[in-house]
Amino acid sequence: MARRSRPAADDLADIEEKIIDVDVESEMQGAFLEYAYSVIYSRALPDARDGLKPVQRRILYGMSELGLRPDRAHVKCSRVVGEVMGKYHPHGDGAIYDAMVRMAQPFTMRLALVDGHGNFGSLDDGPAASRYTEARMASAALLMTGSLDEETVDFVPNYDDQLLQPEVLPAAYPNLLVNGASGIAVGMATNMAPHNLVEVIGAARHLIAHPEATLDDLMRFVPGPDLPSGGTVVGLDGIRDAYESGRGSFRTRATARIESITPRRKGIVVTELPYLVGPEKVIEKVKQLVQAKKLQGIANINDLTDRTKGMQLVIEVKNGFNPEAVLAQLYKMTPMEESFGINNVALVEGQPRTLGLRELLTVYVDFRTDVVRRRTAYRLRRKEERLHLVEGLLVAILDIDEVIQLIRGSDDAATAKERLIAVFDLSDIQATYILDLQLRRLTKFSRIELEAERDELIAEIERLRAVLEDAQLLLRVVSDELAAVAKEHGTPRRTVLLESAGGTATTATSTPMEVADDPCWVLLSSTGLLARTTSAEPLGRDEARHKHDVVTSAVRTTARGHVGLLTSAGRLVRVSALELPTLPPTNGSPTLSGGAPLAAFVDLPAGEQPLALCSLTGEGPGIALGTRHGVVKRVNPDFPANKDEFEVVSLKDGDVVVGAVELRTGEEDLVFVTEHAQLLRFAAAGVRPQGRAGGGVAGIKVGAGDGVVSFTAVDPGVDNVVVTVSGSSGSLPGTEAGSVKVTPYAEYPTKGRATGGVRCHRFVRGEDALLLAWAGPAPARAASANGVPVELPEAHGRRDGSGTPAPAPIASVAGEAAARP
Repeated sequence: MARRSRPAADDLADIEEKIIDVDVESEMQGAFLEYAYSVIYSRALPDARDGLKPVQRRILYGMSELGLRPDRAHVKCSRVVGEVMGKYHPHGDGAIYDAMVRMAQPFTMRLALVDGHGNFGSLDDGPAASRYTEARMASAALLMTGSLDEETVDFVPNYDDQLLQPEVLPAAYPNLLVNGASGIAVGMATNMAPHNLVEVIGAARHLIAHPEATLDDLMRFVPGPDLPSGGTVVGLDGIRDAYESGRGSFRTRATARIESITPRRKGIVVTELPYLVGPEKVIEKVKQLVQAKKLQGIANINDLTDRTKGMQLVIEVKNGFNPEAVLAQLYKMTPMEESFGINNVALVEGQPRTLGLRELLTVYVDFRTDVVRRRTAYRLRRKEERLHLVEGLLVAILDIDEVIQLIRGSDDAATAKERLIAVFDLSDIQATYILDLQLRRLTKFSRIELEAERDELIAEIERLRAVLEDAQLLLRVVSDELAAVAKEHGTPRRTVLLESAGGTATTATSTPMEVADDPCWVLLSSTGLLARTTSAEPLGRDEARHKHDVVTSAVRTTARGHVGLLTSAGRLVRVSALELPTLPPTNGSPTLSGGAPLAAFVDLPAGEQPLALCSLTGEGPGIALGTRHGVVKRVNPDFPANKDEFEVVSLKDGDVVVGAVELRTGEEDLVFVTEHAQLLRFAAAGVRPQGRAGGGVAGIKVGAGDGVVSFTAVDPGVDNVVVTVSGSSGSLPGTEAGSVKVTPYAEYPTKGRATGGVRCHRFVRGEDALLLAWAGPAPARAASANGVPVELPEAHGRRDGSGTPAPAPIASVAGEAAARP
């Protein structure tokens, strides 16, 4: 290896002379200022005129140059990114693609500028790579780049001085206010909220018509932001501050409603989230709070968002918790309510300024007025040039043969031009245009068409000159063009504005979290609907007369208590009152239209029928049951608290429970009615209570081929009736109306237990059995199988008389809706 020779002394002297001593502090300050200047003016802050950052402006201009109009096919985003990066933007492809993606996201931009095709991301996930996505200009982008070729804006050199790019886009609408902006520069930042296009244009047109308009005047058109994701803005004081000074804040709240997720459970359905908040962010925060036990009452949370239903975040609320209170907690502790800080910083004449609403509109109106003026001057010049050529053609076409002969007789083009100018008194431009025309094109011109075009050009020139000479007419053109944009591209407001929080979310403690254990009634209808009331009083006669269905059983309990459901298999199933839907009030009275099907709460095997409800307090004389074989049993109310279902009677093979009732005093009458129209009433006190394993005792003597169709308990101290419905035993259930009879209960004498009773209905021709029977307090109400009321006759039938034809098949009969207290 050759040794390196040491520099000579003269060389060392030259090196030392080239070293310059620089103060580090001054050098750092200068370098940082240059960097800050570059970030502020070339990257982070939007221009107040078109509302675009340099990268956004270059993307739209590059797509315009590529011809990616809305009526053309999409192209790969990587092609657009490469075009912009190679010609106009001196930074990396990542920054260009990120800006392009943002302009294509409908949840980010109020009026998207890029029409994306493919995965452009969501609020929770990023977009696919640029090689997998495609894009073209959106219709709104044409408004930004329109009339670029009409000298409406100045062009400046690109980063390597090889090409020209627009300093600003013409912007046919106030893009900065409509789409907002965000960016972090050095020592300053901008954060502007999107607004509704129609409202912003309305304010701009008002400012054009009334230059002295105040902020209050403009806020009649722009009351507040209109966010792409909708939601609710809570509190307008901060918005006014921002519109006045350029700085302020407001709170955005998710749009949510409380509804029944299942018949057993309420839930909160979120359809709109605050601006730039995704569902995954909410889900993650909710899970953290639930795990930390800072948020109670939430059973589950599911994101059901799709392209068909849109945003759908379902939060299931645990039974026992008020959904309104849970929603208030969600607003307080999760991103379902967020603060948005407005900082309207934008570049005005190359200087960053903080602008209020009036200043923003003024800057845009002045800019757009200048654009329209320059465009009008350009069009005037072009029309004048065309008129000059048309006039020359009119001169030449009148003597077309002479023109052709003159050209053919000339030695060269210069001579021909000079002779045309001399002979026909044409200008140099006119003569050159005629010489450049192909001979075949001359045949297409006609004098009439040229004269018509000349007249149109003269009229258009006069109109354009009038616009340039009259400032008010120029402003009117600007206003009319804005109105046309609003009409074509305007959409309804999405964000709701509220003066104050109000409602359920004023504070998290405004509504108790858990449902109070207040007294209520649980009701069972003839069609199998279950519900609970919010009243501690029993339902009266007027309240029980609903337009649909009849209440067959009602039990007093509390909102967090349980009731028992007695079934035809001799079982008792525990039902939580809290899971049942609450009856909505209708004119002060509840209606069972708010109930839910029994199958949603109790899973009964096929063939097992629900009979009645009972309380589980362990107090009172207990339950009385009657079976089809005539067995009666009184059950001691010693129900186990740790079982959800258990047997209350031991049934023999082939036997089923046909009736069950909760005794109130123990002094009731027990009433059996058989299929062969035998009725037996005897005192309940004559039946000794048994435990749950007991099989009961003989209640009524049942003959061969006979069976019990009804078992009820009747308070002999009130006005009672017996309803019997006869028909053919061979008819299908629900197909035969039969004959119905209503008889006063006092017509039937008391007999001893285990006897045959007395006759209660006389069959007529075609009838051989009772299809249905019931005994209870008057007035009785009947309903068909689908709950439609059926009119009953008056209670004056004889004990063993026949009935009258029923207007419709009767499936159930009940008396007063409320149980006796």
